[in-house]
Amino acid sequence: MASDDALTTDSGTEVLVLAVPETAGSALYGMVDVLMAAGNLWQTLARDAPPRRLFRVRIVGHQAAPFACGNGIPVHPQAAIADDPAAPIVIVPELWLGPDESMAGRHPEAIQWLRRRYREGSTLYSACSGAMLLAETGLLDGYCATSHWGYRELFRKQYPKVRFDPAPNLVFARADGRIVTAGGTTSWHDLALHIIGRHASPGEALRIAKVYLMKWHAEGQLPFAPLAVQQPHGDAVVRQCENWLREHWVATDAVARAVALAAIPERTLERRFKDATGSSLLEYVQNLRIEAAKQRLESGADALDAVSEACGYSDVSFFRRLFKRLTGLTPGQYRRMFKRLPLA
Repeated sequence: MASDDALTTDSGTEVLVLAVPETAGSALYGMVDVLMAAGNLWQTLARDAPPRRLFRVRIVGHQAAPFACGNGIPVHPQAAIADDPAAPIVIVPELWLGPDESMAGRHPEAIQWLRRRYREGSTLYSACSGAMLLAETGLLDGYCATSHWGYRELFRKQYPKVRFDPAPNLVFARADGRIVTAGGTTSWHDLALHIIGRHASPGEALRIAKVYLMKWHAEGQLPFAPLAVQQPHGDAVVRQCENWLREHWVATDAVARAVALAAIPERTLERRFKDATGSSLLEYVQNLRIEAAKQRLESGADALDAVSEACGYSDVSFFRRLFKRLTGLTPGQYRRMFKRLPLA
């Protein structure tokens, strides 16, 4: 890495990275390090151009005093929210947040500061669960956003006005491009490359990706997300149906038999099932079947038509289309990506 004395005098584009006690230290310092390396790390290693600073990054905390974030990692902010710092780029990194937790009522000063920064022209970026702080601002209401797939239910229940999509890596919330959310736990990699490519140059983003061995996750999050997750809820009838479907998902009449088991009108069951799980009965069965197909593709070498048949689909073309829609990959692509390596 080039020393500050070796860099050109251009201080670069100002970036503010928000840190709160729930912030994940790896995402916080990873983002700071990569952005500060843009324009100088590759140039120093390859000796092909004078190193220069493309971004000037500062950490913003509730106060400028040191504190500990997630896992006790020390944070030394260079700016305090109370001082109302401004910059063209504001980043909210990943938070350590359980899927049943809530950000409601937390960090009101930070929420107001984010609203103010957007109103005054900053571009706001969030990585993974950092999107929850943006959702608390109300700036995502009525717009698309992404975060880790594990927060799908949290968004459905706590932020119903946000059009949550767990599939893509990056989502532009508004037409002006000034709110961007990124998906999974290591989505800060993709977000850092996007910021470098957008605010510096695509070539520099590629150079940084090469130096840090970063991979752009063009496949998005769907290939990594489990489809059959039991959500916590208190509807005993729905839970009975879920448990039965988990045992009998391969049956051709699984949905009809689940309705009969519930002993309530089908429309009532469908409504209650959707409210409790976020899925219709048919979607729930499809998720169970495709999850089973994923496991077969990961662990075996069966032909695709055999996998399709074993998972309840005699029409392999329909199975292939459904698999692609739910996972983002064809069955063949999924097998190549996730097939288990033989043990040595």
